[in-house]
Amino acid sequence: MTASPAPAPARLLRRALHAPEADRGNALPAGAWWLWALGLATAASRTTNPLLLGLLVGVAGYVVAARRTDAPWARSYGAFVKLGLFVVALRLLFSVLLGSSIPGTHTVLTLPELPLPDWARGVRIGGRVTAEQVVFSLYEGMKLAALLICVGAANALANPARLLKSLPGALYEAGVAVVVAMTFAPNMVADVVRLRTARRLRGRPTGGVRAVAQIGLPVLEGALERSVAVAASMDARGYGRTAQVPAAVRHTTNVLTLGGLLGVCAGTYGLLATEGAVYGLPLLLAGLVTAMAGLRLGGRRSVRTRYRPDRWGLRAWLVAGSGAAVAAAMIWAGAVDPAAMRPGVVPLVAPVLPLWPAAAVLVGLLPALVAPVPPAAYGTGKPSARRSGHGDGHRNGHRDGNAHGGGKQARIDKEQA
Repeated sequence: MTASPAPAPARLLRRALHAPEADRGNALPAGAWWLWALGLATAASRTTNPLLLGLLVGVAGYVVAARRTDAPWARSYGAFVKLGLFVVALRLLFSVLLGSSIPGTHTVLTLPELPLPDWARGVRIGGRVTAEQVVFSLYEGMKLAALLICVGAANALANPARLLKSLPGALYEAGVAVVVAMTFAPNMVADVVRLRTARRLRGRPTGGVRAVAQIGLPVLEGALERSVAVAASMDARGYGRTAQVPAAVRHTTNVLTLGGLLGVCAGTYGLLATEGAVYGLPLLLAGLVTAMAGLRLGGRRSVRTRYRPDRWGLRAWLVAGSGAAVAAAMIWAGAVDPAAMRPGVVPLVAPVLPLWPAAAVLVGLLPALVAPVPPAAYGTGKPSARRSGHGDGHRNGHRDGNAHGGGKQARIDKEQA
């Protein structure tokens, strides 16, 4: 017998990066999804080209569709998309009604202008509407909408509880409050839907002031009960208890944290500004390092333990690195070819799709290939051998064992939910 040939390097790499079924052990850390989404948001802030912005939104939407779960927070992506469309419409409406400082020669329509007093000089309501100002407002509105949609992608993919586990000890108390606030609205919406369905089944009206009043009381009662239960569980777990640290450590922590956050704010503003990328990135990195040092020292006051901490494996670094690569490529493209990244509106020119920035944006699709597949999406394909057994004879001979395995899987799914 001849030995089988060794697999090619490409086949080995494909096996290593093949996305497995997501479970509690290999789920990506929430920080990886947020870094990926913030990278896409940074890339969207560096351009007003509608073709690139649409490509960024398409990349974020495809990854969300491929890797989001059935959890309540995963349904928030549609709300962010609707919010982005509302922002674009509102930006266009303000431009038409309040005018713009963009000069133009192509008149679209002329609205009746409302006369204003002398102290409101420079502001007008109505008047001439030009195509240049409408296109400029459309580009700016699309950029803001793309930022919101990228943040919505992070909200839909990242588990808030896992994000809380990843926070430093100094931010644990604030993180718990944020997570409780984030989970309050989905639970309230679920209560409203449940009560409306119950009233509909009983033949009672679900609309009108009287129905809203009758639904609102049980919803508020359920919210109060959940608040009391959360407060009791937080107190039982030692929430708010701190350890004694020297005064010098506290002062140093405050200085480092405050200085680092100021550096992060200044660096972020530099990255989002038109001509601030030169000093924005060094300030951002210095601020992050300083703030992390302050949070590391501040974590000594928090007495808590970590159960199953998130581990950053190869897949997590690939997801976070893909977002950082897209952001770096778009920043570089803005410095090399600003005309393509920011199409002119005076005079009006048709936007063109720059090839290598567009190819760099497609790197953001990497999470759809390497991130673990959610169980719901995995179940639509061929069932795995672990769940389906090893054949008909095996299933007929070991029904009790399979039933036990199914019960175990049900408990795992319930625990994840």
